[in-house]
Amino acid sequence: MSFPAERFGQYLRMKYLVSLTDPVYDPAAPVSRLGAWFLQFIQDKRDLPFVYLILEISATLLPLAGLLFVPGLPAAAWWAVFGLYLLLTTFYFKGPFGLMLHCTSHRILFKKKYARLNHYIPWVIGPLFGQTPETYFTHHLGMHHPENNLPDDESSTMYYQRDSAASFGRYLVDFFLLGIPKLVLYFGRTNKPKLRFRLLRGEVVYLLTVAGLAFVNLPATLAVLVLPVLVTRAVMMLGNWSQHAFIDSADPGNCYTNSVTCINTKYNHKCWNDGYHISHHLKPALHWTEHPAHFRQNLAEYTRQQAVVFDGIHFLHIFAYLMTRRYDLLARHFVDLGEQYQSEAEVVTFLKSRTRRIPRLAPPVAVAA
Repeated sequence: MSFPAERFGQYLRMKYLVSLTDPVYDPAAPVSRLGAWFLQFIQDKRDLPFVYLILEISATLLPLAGLLFVPGLPAAAWWAVFGLYLLLTTFYFKGPFGLMLHCTSHRILFKKKYARLNHYIPWVIGPLFGQTPETYFTHHLGMHHPENNLPDDESSTMYYQRDSAASFGRYLVDFFLLGIPKLVLYFGRTNKPKLRFRLLRGEVVYLLTVAGLAFVNLPATLAVLVLPVLVTRAVMMLGNWSQHAFIDSADPGNCYTNSVTCINTKYNHKCWNDGYHISHHLKPALHWTEHPAHFRQNLAEYTRQQAVVFDGIHFLHIFAYLMTRRYDLLARHFVDLGEQYQSEAEVVTFLKSRTRRIPRLAPPVAVAA
C-alpha cells in the first residue's frame, strides 16, 4: 500500500513516511488446495492464516506437552523437551497465538455449522500459553472494551504514573492478586451473570485440572500449565500498559487520545496488525487486515485529535523506553501528524504530559439542606 510522498508530507514531519508496510489482504494471492478445503469451515477467508497457525501449534506443542508427562522420561530428555517447549511457547508462538485469540474473540473464526470448533483455541491450546479458558474473552470483551480504560475498567492505567517502573510493579501485583476477584465483582455490579459464569467456569476447570495433574506429574504440570500463566499475565499487563500509556487527562475516554498506534513494524506482520490499537478501540470488530486502510482514511482526524503514532517500534519498545524514561527514543519514532511540533524537545514535552498519573476524583460530599 503506497501513497504519494507529497501527500504524506503535509501530515508527517518528524518521521518521514512514503508508504505503509503493514499487512493487508490480497485477494489475488494464491490459495492451496488444502487452504481452499479449509475455507469451507471458516467465516472469513481472510482468516485462513489462523487455521495454519492452529495446525502448527497443535502439531508441535501438544506432542511436546504430552512428552513432558511421560513417566520415567530421563531427566536430560525431559529438560531438552521442556527447553524446546518453552522456546516455542514463549518466543515463537506466543505473540501470534495471543493476537489470534484476540482477533477470534472479536470475530468468530468458524462458521455456525462448525461452532464447536471455536472452543478449540481457548479450551485446548489456550492453556498451553497461559490463557485460562474464557478469562481473556470475558475480561477483554466483557470489561475492557465497554469501559475503555476509564475508572470502571479494573485494568485501567489512568491512575498510575506510566513512565515509572514502581507504578507498573504495583499495577502488575494488583492484577495478579486481585484481577479475577475484581472482574467477578465487576460482572456482578454491571449485571453480566453469563460472563461471570463463563469466567468462573474456566478458572475452576483450570484449577481442578492443575490440581489433578499435579498428582500425576508435578514438574510437567508446572511447566505446561502454571509457568505459562505467570508469564502470559505479566506480558498481557505489559501490553495493556503500553497501549494505554499516553492519555489526554482532559479527555481520557477519547479513543484517539487514550491509546496509541504503531505502524511499519515487523510486529504487525507477526501479530495481525495489533499495533493499530486506536482503530481497534474505535471499531473493535474491524478485521485485522483493514486497519492500515482505516488509518489512511482517517489521517485528518488522527491529526486533529493529536493522536500518538509511532513508526518502526511496537509495544515492547514503548514499554522499555518508558521504564527507562528514554523519551528521546520515543520522540525519534514519533510521527508528527500535520507538522504540529517544531523540535524533538516539543515532542518529548508532549509525550511526558500524556504519561502523568491522573488523580482520582474525590466523591461529591452531600450537603445538608
